[in-house]
Amino acid sequence: MPTYDIGLEHVSLAFATKTIFTDVTQGVFEGDRIGIVGKNGDGKSTLLHLFCGTQEPDSGRVTKRGGLTFGMLDQRDPLDDNATIRQAALEGRADYEWASDNTSREIVEALLGGMSLDAKVGSLSGGQRRRADLARLLLKDWDILALDEPTNHLDVVTIHWLAEHLKNRWSKGQGALLLVTHDRWFLDEVCESMWEVHDGVIEPFEGGYSAYMLQRVERDRQADVRETKRRNLARKELAWLSRGARARSTKQKFHVKAARELIADVPPMRNTLELKQMATSRLGKQVVDLVDVTQIFEKPQGMADIDPDVAALSASASRVDVVNAMYAEPQLHGSVEVAVTDMTDPRLVDAGVPEAVESAEEARKKAEAESGNPQLADDREVRRMNTGGETIGGGTAATDSDDDTAATDSDDDTAAAGVTSAARKVTVSGREILDDVTWLIGPGDRFGIVGANGAGKSTLLKLIDGTLTPTAGHVNIGKTVKFAVLSQRLDELEKLGKYKIKEVLSRYKPSYIVDGKEVTPGQLMERLGFESAQLMTPIRDLSGGQKRRMQLLLILLDEPNVLIMDEPGNDLDTDMLAVMEDLLDTWPGTLIVVSHDRYLLERVTDQQFALIGGKVRHLPGGVQDYLDMVEAIKNGKGLPADTPGFAGTGSSSAKSGKGKAAAVNAAASLPQSASRIAPSSEGANNGEDSTSKLTGKAFHEASKRVNAIERKLAKLEEQKADLEAQMAAHDPSDYEGLNKLNEQLTAVNTESDDLEAEWLELSEQLE
Repeated sequence: MPTYDIGLEHVSLAFATKTIFTDVTQGVFEGDRIGIVGKNGDGKSTLLHLFCGTQEPDSGRVTKRGGLTFGMLDQRDPLDDNATIRQAALEGRADYEWASDNTSREIVEALLGGMSLDAKVGSLSGGQRRRADLARLLLKDWDILALDEPTNHLDVVTIHWLAEHLKNRWSKGQGALLLVTHDRWFLDEVCESMWEVHDGVIEPFEGGYSAYMLQRVERDRQADVRETKRRNLARKELAWLSRGARARSTKQKFHVKAARELIADVPPMRNTLELKQMATSRLGKQVVDLVDVTQIFEKPQGMADIDPDVAALSASASRVDVVNAMYAEPQLHGSVEVAVTDMTDPRLVDAGVPEAVESAEEARKKAEAESGNPQLADDREVRRMNTGGETIGGGTAATDSDDDTAATDSDDDTAAAGVTSAARKVTVSGREILDDVTWLIGPGDRFGIVGANGAGKSTLLKLIDGTLTPTAGHVNIGKTVKFAVLSQRLDELEKLGKYKIKEVLSRYKPSYIVDGKEVTPGQLMERLGFESAQLMTPIRDLSGGQKRRMQLLLILLDEPNVLIMDEPGNDLDTDMLAVMEDLLDTWPGTLIVVSHDRYLLERVTDQQFALIGGKVRHLPGGVQDYLDMVEAIKNGKGLPADTPGFAGTGSSSAKSGKGKAAAVNAAASLPQSASRIAPSSEGANNGEDSTSKLTGKAFHEASKRVNAIERKLAKLEEQKADLEAQMAAHDPSDYEGLNKLNEQLTAVNTESDDLEAEWLELSEQLE
């Protein structure tokens, strides 16, 4: 038996209703970087607790090398509610202590940026507590670091930073990492081997998540596994890994040759053209148009939105003891003058103007008292989930924001909004989430949205579905639109807590058409990982992951044609994420997804956008474009110019009301794809990336060279196979002959590696 730094020897463990491990022997060596995957409830977190010593096995033992230190990020933090962040996360370190070391300063700024070190832990949100606990752990030196869902509550930028930190935390061959996460990009980026926990065993795989999927499919084939559904799901996931991900488009072809053979008979994940045609027939041409939308909130929302005047003063910042963030999200603070006839105007109420909020509350109470019906209040959230054909907001207003992108009133706009000369003018000042944005969303569009925590992504979703009225501009919702929102919270299910699953499903149609086949709600439920035996389970008794899947199921049974998903991957394991993505592949409606999981975002959407600096910016290169944008801001370069080539940017050429209307009308007259993904003419001519792209004769020559390299690599593959066959058949006692064959094989491998590197470089320039 190998001698592990920490390991399990013949460990068995069972709880009242489930066996977790049966006679398991497995361990960790120094230098390991292990990702742990498996279904929810199969024992991933329990495995970490066994290693940590907080869970004892029923039989067998846990061995540990003498003097070994083991640090663990649990899903429940051990922080004291009465302690300050400085005491709990920094263990009392003074500012000069953590700020004088580059590594500790980077950790603190990345995870605690924008938070006051004097704040009590008990006053923090769940996400802030998670960051504080992660900072506490990373600031110490550990021989083995175990992280249970470390990416929860982190934005894309911080997840990218954490991946780089973990890759560079130890020298090669030192330290060890155990990682439980549903973020598949993170697993692929950080881990060098994988453990799959299932059916009471731990099954090891070499390589990251991509390699794990390949080996899992191959092992399933060789063993002819009974779980046909699971195997097909894995094959489709593998098809995505080697075909679809934009981030993987530059991988060497020859490293996925075996994968392509495995998935040769797997159909494309979705026929985009067919889905758009189906969506057009269900939705009509107009879905949601944001026109000249500006959204301002009168007062800051939470700790992340500290008053800009306070944050700008070093003396004030030191008094409130706020950590400078590693990356400061660009924030606009401006004002809008709104003409209203009534202080209950929803533009003012939704902007948080105190007088308007008070007036609206008084009006609501008066209406309830007169009618005797406490439910009389206008519940826009319920009404607009089911109806379309509305225009939310109206008119434009003068703005005065930090970046001098003020818009001006036009008489036509004022008249269109129905504003009279007797109207009262109210100035709304505060944090500006959206600054003069025009964004058209059409039938069949599949859009992903990224942005830092606090950037306003959830606000943008509320503007799209009509639950929030823009401070200026308006949102046009198509007549045939029927919204459904998969929110981060599970409030909708809490109301159904006392009912059994079967009772809830009985409220819906007996059958639905999915992927051209007729299925029942029960069959859809099984597809989402439920068992028929669970039909009699009350909703309140479901786990967090089960509730999340039930929430998605009920939304799909409502048959919406516009689906909005806010962090849909929460509480789901990697297999269930793949099931959800598989289900969404054949969904023909318009899809808007907000997620920090870049793998999921690029998997289910066709185009990605970033909400940054008050604008909705197109990311033609996927999430990596957003990370590059953030890196440029960190280096002091600022945001790229906002150009008029894309309908969603709120272009500077359309600042007047008439100009904007003309721009929207022109965009609407184009074909759907042209109005939404037309490249920026300014961006195409400003020389961006011109040094790395080839044109003309150079492009032709590079193309010829790429083809030649591919032919040469194919021949080298044949030589390698031939040499390996010769070595296998060679007399093992003939060391001299074997050595010559090995030298030939080494030379072929070296030549192949050099050619692959050249192929990759040329391919990137040809894209």
